[in-house]
Amino acid sequence: MTKPLPFNDSRHLQAHQFLVDEAYLLDAQQYEAWLETLTDDVRYVMPVRVTTARGAGFDCAPGMAHFDEDKYSLSQRVARLGTEHAWAEDPPSRLRHFITNVRTFEGDDPAHLLVESAELLFRSRGDVTDSAVLSCGREDLLRWCDDRWKLARRRIFVDESVLRMQNLAVFL
Repeated sequence: MTKPLPFNDSRHLQAHQFLVDEAYLLDAQQYEAWLETLTDDVRYVMPVRVTTARGAGFDCAPGMAHFDEDKYSLSQRVARLGTEHAWAEDPPSRLRHFITNVRTFEGDDPAHLLVESAELLFRSRGDVTDSAVLSCGREDLLRWCDDRWKLARRRIFVDESVLRMQNLAVFL
């Protein structure tokens, strides 16, 4: 990977703004609007993290993912949230996506930006006193289309090999 763009580079600022705006949409549970920020060929993946010896050469289970989705499957998840069958999110969770450590890289194609970020998700459900926190790193590919940046690929790398969240009915 090349060296990151400077923080004052307009492309970095645009990518950072994209992530902040996306976090707002997810916190506000404006999922239909969030879907509009995705390309039609988006790939949204969260590999299963495993604990291995230092020399193993991998820290994700090969060929395994908590989810590996495209625009259609993400649309179906969003549609399901509006039905009585979304029991894992009824009542809806209270969410806060904290996005930090944003680094942006230019690629060979000027219509694409590679963006790394760290995310901390706080989730509270119902009247339960225990909240859930999930920490992860993300590798995104943003594509310039329709006169704006859209998410074309996201790989989410959770910082735990055993998730302490009851379900993954939220978007990261």
